[in-house]
Amino acid sequence: MSDGFDTGGDLDYGHYEAGADSADLEQLHTASGSEADYNSDFNVYEQDTESAESTDFQQGSHVEIESPDGARYEETNFTNYSNDQFDSNHIFAAEGSESGHEAQFSELDALRQSFDSSFAEGTELHTDGGGQLGVASN
Repeated sequence: MSDGFDTGGDLDYGHYEAGADSADLEQLHTASGSEADYNSDFNVYEQDTESAESTDFQQGSHVEIESPDGARYEETNFTNYSNDQFDSNHIFAAEGSESGHEAQFSELDALRQSFDSSFAEGTELHTDGGGQLGVASN
């Protein structure tokens, strides 16, 4: 052979190959949501009070005197008292509160991982008569 090797027998010549492999891992996770709250609290207070009073008082006195000589005496006393009273109260009160809340969220998680590897294979030379050349690696 003209490659510089003289083995004197059959020659089995292999090959040489080199390269690189890569693999990717991708994972994607998404989540989203929202919430809304509303609260209202209103109170009304109302109170009515009424009172009435009515007082009537009458008193009378009448005196009449006649004497035998013809004299005459007459007296009239009269008292009249009237009281009418009415009282009305109305109380009105209102209070209230109102609140609201709104929230939204979204979440995105992404994972990307790369795996790289390199390889090399060498030539194998097998001869019938003797030595061997094994696998060459980087």
